[in-house]
Amino acid sequence: MTTNVTAGMVKELRDLTQAGMMDCKAALTENAGNLEAAIDWLRKKGLSKAAKKAGRVAAEGLIGIALTPNKGVLVEVNSETDFVARNDLFQGLVKMIADAALGTDPDLDKILAAPVGSSTIANAIAETIAKVGENMTLRRAAARSVGKGVVVSYVHNSVAEGLGRIGVIVTLESAGDNDELKAFGHMVAMHVASANPQAIDPSGLDAATVEREKSVLADKAKAQGKPANVVEKIVESGLKTFYKEVCLLDQAFIFDDKKTVGQALKESEGRAGAPIKVGGFVRYALGEGIDRPEGDFGGEVAALAGTP
Repeated sequence: MTTNVTAGMVKELRDLTQAGMMDCKAALTENAGNLEAAIDWLRKKGLSKAAKKAGRVAAEGLIGIALTPNKGVLVEVNSETDFVARNDLFQGLVKMIADAALGTDPDLDKILAAPVGSSTIANAIAETIAKVGENMTLRRAAARSVGKGVVVSYVHNSVAEGLGRIGVIVTLESAGDNDELKAFGHMVAMHVASANPQAIDPSGLDAATVEREKSVLADKAKAQGKPANVVEKIVESGLKTFYKEVCLLDQAFIFDDKKTVGQALKESEGRAGAPIKVGGFVRYALGEGIDRPEGDFGGEVAALAGTP
């Protein structure tokens, strides 16, 4: 009699072993739903080795980018040490994941379930963990697409084509000259990597962020004893300065700080022969937001190597 393997059974096994989702399903199917037998099955195949690594912080790794003419994807794949990030096997894995993400959407579960030959991305990650001996995770993914226009990218601290520590994709919407769009788009992508804007223009900023900035500016002015009408003007002026710091089109262009990105875009429109709109951008910096506790595996390796 065939045992019905439920999603809950797969999740329980995955939580216990950190093996890939499809591997867990196969293990349960092969062992008639017996959890302990399924664990042993995974161990015998070397697929539960990941469980021994899963507690260690994976904050190194690579940002990977893949492009088609109208779509770009960014993925962040983490490892525990920079040594592994320089490993050809790991770099090949990141390229494989980025390419797979092009064929789906940026939902991590869908990317992990994406087919690679007769296997899946989740299995490929587990197998690489077993071979290399470090925890690895697909942390996040993003995609941007354009109808009429271009998708361009930039990778900072590149270790190979489409792989590095900072990755950016930018979409430009325009019917203008394609070569001009690509050239200007690449400059904008480099600018985003350097200046790290939060939004294209003020309308794209989170409302809570703007309100917080207003509150800070107002409280500072009030603390100086300014009257209400002056406080209002100080807040208005302060917000304009804030927008110049965090909004792409208002930022000073890194290639010519005497003009804004918006002004540079207008000049590019003249060369392209058509209006240009920045449709969107995504910037990933490796490991941003990950807590790196003292004594993590990367630090232990560096300490053993005598690296400060």
